Parts: sequence; structure tokens; C-alpha cells
Amino acid sequence: MFTGLIEATGRLRALVRTGDGARLSIETGIGRELTIGESISVNGVCLTVTSSDEDGFEADVVAETLRASTLGTLSCGDRVNLERALRLGDRLGGHIVTGHVDAVATVAERRERSRGVEVVFDLPTSVTAEVVAKGSIAVDGTSLTVAAVDGRRVMVAFIPETLAATRAAEYRRGTRVNIETDVLAKHMRKLLDERGADGSRSEGHGSSSDEAPETGLTLERLRELGF
Repeated sequence: MFTGLIEATGRLRALVRTGDGARLSIETGIGRELTIGESISVNGVCLTVTSSDEDGFEADVVAETLRASTLGTLSCGDRVNLERALRLGDRLGGHIVTGHVDAVATVAERRERSRGVEVVFDLPTSVTAEVVAKGSIAVDGTSLTVAAVDGRRVMVAFIPETLAATRAAEYRRGTRVNIETDVLAKHMRKLLDERGADGSRSEGHGSSSDEAPETGLTLERLRELGF
């Protein structure tokens, strides 16, 4: 688990293809703090450290992760966001981020503002139901608040501190980013899919008396609650 508060950034030293997977070598100042086997988020993707030294670390990436994220398209010298796994007792300053990327989005617009930057992302329709205004979203592992939603387009604001601490300053129109939606939204969507939008059980899920009682949870009720 991660918080979405980026701890450091690094630069890709090498991406070596190994069969249908790959090994990433990343240069970063936190390399000396890492141990073999620990989890680390790289642009929002949870990876396992396979080796480390004072200059950086290496991690293996399987074929499915390469397919579902932007890691396979990185070039040497590209900046990446890094976060070590959350420890019990740490402050949860962002939101709960699992490191399991849901989709790849594209930067549609970038708007300079006096106190930061507004960025509009074009999301795949497969995840738009899990994104709501004022909700949380992780972009390349960075915990952000959704400022506005318009169909497939989602706008977030980056303050100067976030721009300086992450790779977001390099976002331009067409930049591809990793997206992880809020885990709570995923569970809500799953529940609604199984019960049907009107609150009734979907066909195939049964309705015998020994099942859990009706909750009264409907799509309309969730909207009233702000979801």
C-alpha cells in the first residue's frame, strides 16, 4: 500500500527486455535506503526491488504490467515518481493507493495558472464510472483531488510543490500517464454491477432467504451521498 505522496524521483538508466518482461534500472538518491524484496511504486506501479546500491535500484516488470502501464514505453533519462511502501503508524497524507494501475490516460490540455497548473486527462471509458468530482485519483502514483469531470475528461490541479516534487512539470499534451482510481469507488461499482442500478439483484445472483438482507443501496442513493 502507498499514500500517493511522492517520496523522490529518479531517472531511468536502462530498460532491458527479458523474454516478454523487462528489467528496469533506475538512478535515484534513495537507492541506499532500499532493501532487496521491498515494494516500491514507480510511476504508480508497485514493483519489487531486486537489487540496490547507493546510486539506485533495479526491478523486474512482467508482461501484464508492461501491457497495462506506461513502464514499457519509458526511455533512458525519463523522470519517474517513486514512493516506498506505507508503514503501519505512518500518516496517511494522501489516500490509499495500491500500486495496481487501472488504465493509461493521455494529457488533453495543460493550463498555466498563477499558483500552479491545471491538467485535463482523457480517460478510457472503462474507468470513468470510478471517478467523481472531489474524489481521489492517482496519476503516475501521485495522490490528487479530482477538480472536475466532463465525460471522459478529468481535470486536476497541481500546486507548485507537487510540480517540483514529481514528474508532473513535464506533462504536455499527448503525455501518457498511469491512472489508479479510488479503491472505494471500485468496490462501490462492483456492488452496483452485482445488484443492478435499481438496487435489485442481477440475474444469476439468486435471492434465497439465507442470503444477506437488502441494503437499500441504489445508484440514486449513492448520488445523494455524493458518490
